[in-house]
Amino acid sequence: MKFRISQICLTAAMLAGLPAAGFAQSAMSSSMSGASMMPAADPMVGGSAMYPTRNIIANAINSKDHTTLVAAVKAAGLVPTLEGPGPFTVFAPTNEAFDALPANTVSTLLKPENKAELTKILTYHVVAGKYETADLKALILKDGGKASLKTVAGPELSFTLSNGMVQVTDDKGDTANITVADVNQSNGVIQVVDKVLMP
Repeated sequence: MKFRISQICLTAAMLAGLPAAGFAQSAMSSSMSGASMMPAADPMVGGSAMYPTRNIIANAINSKDHTTLVAAVKAAGLVPTLEGPGPFTVFAPTNEAFDALPANTVSTLLKPENKAELTKILTYHVVAGKYETADLKALILKDGGKASLKTVAGPELSFTLSNGMVQVTDDKGDTANITVADVNQSNGVIQVVDKVLMP
């Protein structure tokens, strides 16, 4: 009799625990499902998040890797243009890319008397229209392995693939790698590059 009572109590306890266990599992599944449905984080450039709701300038000024580029854009008077509706694709050299130029190149270009040359170099990094890497790859494949796009400065940039990655070649024959791709902006896209491109 004692055994039967104990068995009944044990069964009742197990049945009472089932809803709680089911609820816990359901809650965990919902939590995991919710986590998987969360949007991807905004890409980080220079230690800062890049927000697709902001324009090119508003994002670039927050990147610690692009302080030289931002200073150059300001010196050239291009801020209003790159804050405009666009869309633009900007191939944005890092501070390290500028540091790799011959000594005193940047300081010389930033002088007021060299504004025209600085503007030409900077606008050579800008293409009208929005080109993500998928678009560039499609153009490269369509054109037989090498594509070209006219820059705002006039001369073209050339694009090829190396190990599946897009490379950008300037008029001097120097090649830059896209190190951070498809950083979307409200007025275009930034492609971070590891070399200053020269027309």
